[in-house]
Amino acid sequence: MPEENAQEVVENPAQVIADDPADEPKTYDADYVNGLKKEAIDHRHKATTLATRLHTELVRQTGRLADPAELGFDPTHLDDPEALSAAIDELLTRKPHYAARTPHGNVGQGAKDQGAQPGNLISTLKSFV
Repeated sequence: MPEENAQEVVENPAQVIADDPADEPKTYDADYVNGLKKEAIDHRHKATTLATRLHTELVRQTGRLADPAELGFDPTHLDDPEALSAAIDELLTRKPHYAARTPHGNVGQGAKDQGAQPGNLISTLKSFV
């Protein structure tokens, strides 16, 4: 009779493996699992924040938008410069007032012509009388 049991065990090795206590699933307490979940959430949040900052700086580097935050975050822009350029083109087509503006010529600020005479407030006021 013991031989029959031995043959039965040998004929069905899956049952032997399933009955092995070392193969039972391991369980963890709720505090440990919740800690791992919180850590994963923190890592995802940090990765999203860093990716958003990188996207903003890549847009700023182009110099084509007055405010780089106007172009919404898209993860494909991080790896594909052509996609980023196309997205900026499309945004500027829809909203041209988002374009960066650089003043040219004399805008009334900065260094003046050194040969010009300074204005005289008293003579200007006397000219009105």
